[in-house]
Amino acid sequence: MKKLILLVTIIMALLVPQSISARTGVNYSPSASAFSVETNDDAQQVKLRIYKDGLGGKPVKTVNMKRDKAGMWQATVKGDLKGKFYTFDVKYGGKFRGECPGIWATAVGVNGKRGAIIDMGATNPAGWQADKRPSIAAKDLILYEMHHRDFSIDESGGFINKGKFLALTEPRAIEHLKALGVNAVHILPSFDYASVNETRLNEPQYNWGYDPVNYNVPEGGYSTDPYKPEVRINEFKQMVQALHNAGIKIILDVVYNHTWNIDESNFQLTRPDYFYRKNADGSYSNGSGCGNETASEREGMRNFMVESVKYWVDEYHIDGFRFDLMGVHDIETMNAIRTAVPQDIFIYGEGWSAGSCAYSGELAMKANINKMPGIAAFSDEMRDALRGPWDSNSKAAFLGGVKGNEESLKFGIVGAIQHPGVDYSKVNYSKAPYANEPTQMIAYVSCHDDMCLVDRLRASVKGVTTEELIRLDLLAQTVVMTSQGVPFMLSGEEMLRDKKGVHNSYESPDCINHLDWDNLERYPQVMEYYKNLIVLRKAHPAFHMGSADMVRRNLDFLPTENCLVAYHINGHGVPGEQWGDIYVAFNSHKRARTIEIPEGTYTVVCRNIACNADGLATVKGGKVTIPAQSALILHN
Repeated sequence: MKKLILLVTIIMALLVPQSISARTGVNYSPSASAFSVETNDDAQQVKLRIYKDGLGGKPVKTVNMKRDKAGMWQATVKGDLKGKFYTFDVKYGGKFRGECPGIWATAVGVNGKRGAIIDMGATNPAGWQADKRPSIAAKDLILYEMHHRDFSIDESGGFINKGKFLALTEPRAIEHLKALGVNAVHILPSFDYASVNETRLNEPQYNWGYDPVNYNVPEGGYSTDPYKPEVRINEFKQMVQALHNAGIKIILDVVYNHTWNIDESNFQLTRPDYFYRKNADGSYSNGSGCGNETASEREGMRNFMVESVKYWVDEYHIDGFRFDLMGVHDIETMNAIRTAVPQDIFIYGEGWSAGSCAYSGELAMKANINKMPGIAAFSDEMRDALRGPWDSNSKAAFLGGVKGNEESLKFGIVGAIQHPGVDYSKVNYSKAPYANEPTQMIAYVSCHDDMCLVDRLRASVKGVTTEELIRLDLLAQTVVMTSQGVPFMLSGEEMLRDKKGVHNSYESPDCINHLDWDNLERYPQVMEYYKNLIVLRKAHPAFHMGSADMVRRNLDFLPTENCLVAYHINGHGVPGEQWGDIYVAFNSHKRARTIEIPEGTYTVVCRNIACNADGLATVKGGKVTIPAQSALILHN
């Protein structure tokens, strides 16, 4: 019987998919460690070097790897190597290209130059096996985009672990997020990236992190000790665990569309020119705007992206992914990723590229979202209809009282689906709906890589006062939070964040990027409004129906006027909705306007700069007034 049980155990082990570290990289055991690396067919030799430390010093062992029948280079080193580091060095054309940890490293030393040999099981915090992803449907998500350093670096925040993963485990962070009501935190790139020197963290350094080095390892600059490979992994998991315990999902921003450079990238050092697209003249294609773009359509790159995403889900319990410049990737790869992970993993991205791509097939552009079920894209239609065009900071739109943006706003309100109330010929960018379901559209007005909302209002609305700025800020977020898409906000907007007018603050100092937590006391009405607005959205399914057919059946627009958009929702037709007829109106004029609604008694839940789902007042039907530069929501 014991032999039978052993045989079954061995068979089951063979059936379990190997982790990425077991496929190519290092597979550790106390008795021996197996190393493997994939190269191009013309590779002549691969040297494996073992080091005592993650940086500096000479190798303690050098091994010539052997190519197996499948073309993989392999080597097994006996003994317990835990705590040691390794590199691969591949020879092409008689020259070694340079040492690197390969593309599949799951643990690295300081600055990611060498792979680390560790016991991944020992990196789990207490209770990790019981950690579960919160059960929140896509239609119910409220996304909060943040950068680790921005969020917690300022003294006003009172954080112990300033700028670190662990800041999000602290009571101040958890209590704030829960009070605000967001249920998904979108963290800017948190894998190992190049532009912050982890050996000099005592010096001022800043970067958003869109320059990947090791895609499957947490960034050491956000850990309390980048020299110890286990620390960054453990602390990242502690962060995930703390958010999950608070009922908050965690979304990872991923940047598979380019690497930090070409010649020194792990891709290029192991398989030269395989992972990158080239133009007809042999130059590297630059659809990413960063000097290179990856070739997702190639089997090796597609496999890498799929396995990497799966690894973050399995090892780190990640709940979703935001794809940077998703429009650089091909549709087939994005659909393969969608299929490879559980359906409750939320996937969205930028439905555009930063330039033309050297690929003739269909790319994961916004216009092709209807060919990618279960994947969403940001709506720049709604964003720019609210605040102004992307190519000019000084031009205003709806919030600035500029007419002509009403249909674009309506496009965003319905979630980029087909709807009879939208005139698509007047929508700013998309002349046709691109979403099959409203959950395929991300509704937003600002994010990290642009002017934040306050700065944009100051730049585009001439002579805007603080009072007016607050009114317009709250109006913008009311549009976002009552749209049928998935709402998204930049961290700090709830405390009237500004970045001193800096548009692209990717490497600006903390004095530009930090959150000023004292603003919560300076402008308490902003946080209060945001919080109550989110409560309203969560409590009423009418604002997040999740079904295109249901939106078409139950949402109709009132006659549109310049700088005035209003609509009606039949709450009776929405399962679980407690309200009957719901009317929503957005007025960006500097004077009050009126709309006509049926006779009856209505409860006002949002007006001026106040929002309360339990009611603010009652009004009679007929002509009702929407105050200047504000929203009105009422129901019977």
